Amino acid sequence: MNSPFTQWICFTLLCCIAGTPNATAAGKVIKDIEFAVVQGQSLKLDLYLPDKPKGSGLVVWIHGGGWRNGSKENCFIKWLPQHGYTVASISYRLSGVAKFPAQLHDCKGAVRWLRANAGKYGYNPKRIFVAGASAGGHLTALMATTSGHKLLEGKVGGNLDRSSSVQGAVDYYGPTDFILRSKTQPSRANEKGSVVYELLGGGAHEKVAAAKLASACYHVSKDDPPLLVFHGTKDRTVLLDQSQAIVTAYKKAGLPIKLHLIEGASHGGNSFYSGENAKRLLEFLKSRIEHNSEK
Repeated sequence: MNSPFTQWICFTLLCCIAGTPNATAAGKVIKDIEFAVVQGQSLKLDLYLPDKPKGSGLVVWIHGGGWRNGSKENCFIKWLPQHGYTVASISYRLSGVAKFPAQLHDCKGAVRWLRANAGKYGYNPKRIFVAGASAGGHLTALMATTSGHKLLEGKVGGNLDRSSSVQGAVDYYGPTDFILRSKTQPSRANEKGSVVYELLGGGAHEKVAAAKLASACYHVSKDDPPLLVFHGTKDRTVLLDQSQAIVTAYKKAGLPIKLHLIEGASHGGNSFYSGENAKRLLEFLKSRIEHNSEK
């Protein structure tokens, strides 16, 4: 499995070769803004602002890394500011520091903080989206499906008068059903030392209640926002059945969801964030902003 850092390096090099826009050329980048302190750890985010941030949509990026590696530097959508969007790449406690649901509490705390500070940076607090890859895709799907959940909301960073809900979510090849994964990919969900074992503090086949709590498929309700999903047809790190599971749950609830299969792609890579798939992301964000504006 390629590490998130290796993916980021390859993606950056490919962007340069392919001429993908450099986000730093559009507006300002503000690094290491602290949004919370938990267990003595400073949780920070980076803001990538467009030339004219006032009223812009905000996309919150959640990095991957198996919940135990990676950082906010691994942001694959830094090019969005050239299209008028603000991007916030956030950090969260890794599984070596805290078990689930700490990671989700941190993500929700970041969104509440971002809503509370929208006036300072200019983006629109009513146009907040979330996106993430792999482990970040897992947390993204949970952000979409667990708004207001008593056990999963948390109090990280305060701003409890603000909502952690999002207007749309983009899941890049993230797991959404650990019960299913315990059966189809037990080496990654059940074995001691595996990524899911470290996240939950035990195997998904034994910690069934925790596995369900950490699976977006078990939280889908009719008020959840639209979801856009990308997955490679040759992904052996997170099997395609994980994205198919959330599609099934969304459709059963009558919710809008779109799964784009990237033919021949494995777990990550430039093709997910450039070309036709970049257009698909932009179209999704635009459609959600237009839909919310009509309300």
